[in-house]
Amino acid sequence: MSSVYIKRAQVPDLKKIMNIIAQAQAMLKADGSPQWQNGYPSLDTIKSDILAQQCWVLIVDGKIAGTATLIIADDPNYRNITDGHWKNTTDPYATIHRIAINPDYAGQHLGKIFISNLISHSYQNGIRNFRIDTHLLNKRMQFLAKNSGYVHRGKIYVDEPAVNHEDNARLAFELNL
Repeated sequence: MSSVYIKRAQVPDLKKIMNIIAQAQAMLKADGSPQWQNGYPSLDTIKSDILAQQCWVLIVDGKIAGTATLIIADDPNYRNITDGHWKNTTDPYATIHRIAINPDYAGQHLGKIFISNLISHSYQNGIRNFRIDTHLLNKRMQFLAKNSGYVHRGKIYVDEPAVNHEDNARLAFELNL
């Protein structure tokens, strides 16, 4: 078994993180998804995540194998949900955004391990509610969310660069522990 753990990303990790983001963008494009196809997430977005200590990396045998942003705060994109509702609207929640795994590590279930580690970290800090979203065409992320215990709750719209409004529609998932 490989050595696998998470740690907060640092500015020197930025180039490796952006390479993983670029690979994920290419994979989403190949899948026909408009998600992450208009300059998002940008270098500035990821750098801001790092400086805010919200960007995490998944380390496998000493190498960066994945990246994700964990935000423990109210997300304005989640205030309006359609075709359903959040189960918990009163307690604080953590949101996992911008998760990507280097395709060189495909088939090792590292996405689930990464999410599990982020949930465990948050749980240890008193968070019991978690949210995540993804595009309707991002079947990989939908599978990962459901396989990690998240329940589909409805649809939200994100504030990201897009060709049209429906490109910003996201399936919204929630996990309550």
